[in-house]
Amino acid sequence: MEKEKYKLRHIALSVRDVAATQKFFEEAFGMTKAGDAQNGIYMTDGTINVALLAKNGKIPGLGVEPFYGVMHFGMWVDDLEQAEDQVKRAGGVHFQGRAPNTPNSYYEVKYRDPDGIVFDITASGWKGAVKNVKPE
Repeated sequence: MEKEKYKLRHIALSVRDVAATQKFFEEAFGMTKAGDAQNGIYMTDGTINVALLAKNGKIPGLGVEPFYGVMHFGMWVDDLEQAEDQVKRAGGVHFQGRAPNTPNSYYEVKYRDPDGIVFDITASGWKGAVKNVKPE
């Protein structure tokens, strides 16, 4: 029996200010609001959903700040320089440089959003990922 392939379509982020983070996601990534969530909202790029939640930095039920969680997320763009300009205008701050330009490297730049959440932007993508999803 062949294993079913699952598709990542949702990430949840704990943010300080849902409205401010929504504005950043709209301006930096061109995402739109998909709907309301408990303690926040859902944003989408048309394929993946990102929940922006006001949870005060804690996961309900754990009682302590979690050590493990989302380290960063990545956005695949058409034009890296244009994307960097757009992210900076929206309030993103450069975090780390680019990976070496070698055949086995995926050219990416790390930024932080206004809450300090780290994200990558790349024009060349990641091994095993596809930029555009084909409708079934």
